Amino acid sequence: MIQNSRRFGYRTDGGGAKRFRVGKGTGNGVTPAAIITQHPLLSPAKNIMPTSEFRLLDHIRQLIAIPSVSSASPQWDQSNRPVIDLLAGWLEQAGFTVRIEPLPDRPDKANLIATLGSGPGGLVLAGHTDTVPYDAGRWHYDPFGGIVADGRIYGLGATDMKAFLALALAAARDFTARDLRRPLVILATANEESGMEGARALAAAGQPLGRHALIGEPTGLKPVRMHKGILMEAIRIEGRSGHSSDPALGANALEGMHRVIAELLQWRAELQARYRNPLFAVEVPTLNLGHIHGGDNPNRICADCELHIDIRPLPGMALAELRGALHERLGRVLVDGELKLSFTPLFEGIEAMETPAAAAIVRATEELTGAPAGAVGFGTEGPYLNALGMETVILGPGSVECAHQPDEFLALATLNPMLDLLRSLIGRFCVQDDRAQ
Repeated sequence: MIQNSRRFGYRTDGGGAKRFRVGKGTGNGVTPAAIITQHPLLSPAKNIMPTSEFRLLDHIRQLIAIPSVSSASPQWDQSNRPVIDLLAGWLEQAGFTVRIEPLPDRPDKANLIATLGSGPGGLVLAGHTDTVPYDAGRWHYDPFGGIVADGRIYGLGATDMKAFLALALAAARDFTARDLRRPLVILATANEESGMEGARALAAAGQPLGRHALIGEPTGLKPVRMHKGILMEAIRIEGRSGHSSDPALGANALEGMHRVIAELLQWRAELQARYRNPLFAVEVPTLNLGHIHGGDNPNRICADCELHIDIRPLPGMALAELRGALHERLGRVLVDGELKLSFTPLFEGIEAMETPAAAAIVRATEELTGAPAGAVGFGTEGPYLNALGMETVILGPGSVECAHQPDEFLALATLNPMLDLLRSLIGRFCVQDDRAQ
């Protein structure tokens, strides 16, 4: 959904490729596909790029071209079904059996489960089909153009994470069902960016998909086996208003929140003294005081105050236990009866993820990349796949620092290394016998 009515024009970069920019434009009808074919480094006519690689780039471009924003704001939220339908057609042509599962009460949103081969075990390659919202006015490239310039492909979802879905399909094309001893599953989910609804639906259904899983979120081609969880809570205090000249006329919610904040900071210090994991860049759990609002006038006793907090727990810290401790501790702070305390989850939360270091998928990705499996602070669908009995690793091309940013891009140089890695994993977990693992 582009809210900026300016046209996208183009210019020529130093390498001879035409490149879109935001501006008045010429309206000459040059399309992103034409931009790709006009780039001297990518022209199939010059036999510089093999047909299979050109097809991969075109698939990435087609996925980027379909808007699929997910958001809690209705004015932004869009269906992911066009992306799902496009993937389904490609996967069926590649020999996969495809199942499309709409989310409960959301027919415009769906997960896709595509299976090649049969039997237990196997490998799941997973990615989400949605993107975050965007501000078109801050982009220099068409967010849906799939423009290739400077050795990069630009577009909303290029890194996070539509390119990975095209890469998974490209890697799978090297195999047929007859090649596989165990199944290969490509999983494409809905609404990861706005609450993990697709992954939650899969976990609630409880249907096993495979033994090993790789989620292609951007990690710089380095394996990740741990990430922190997310708990966001609204803390509300209701008091009683009155004229500020006489405090006895009311009960000040802001003063109550002052006591709540002091208790939160004390609790944070205790959690950080108790829990630590050196694999994380920020080794301790965090608790952020993110947003506060209270009162309406300086000469009126504040009757209502609300604080929003964000907690990022380490693996081993369950959300239910944290939420219970939060409610119990703050309940003790406000025991005088003058003020009413209540809590509202801002969303369901995401559990921290940890896959054992000895898991076969962890060992395999460490061997193939030459990098030890690490830990990240952002959340993924990993906990839900682990809940289905899979051992999950997060590994994909691109950098998370580029995700959710204007002019999101993926370096073309990362495509072949990721393809090679996926082919190796398919061979190891779907083709070789169990003894080879």
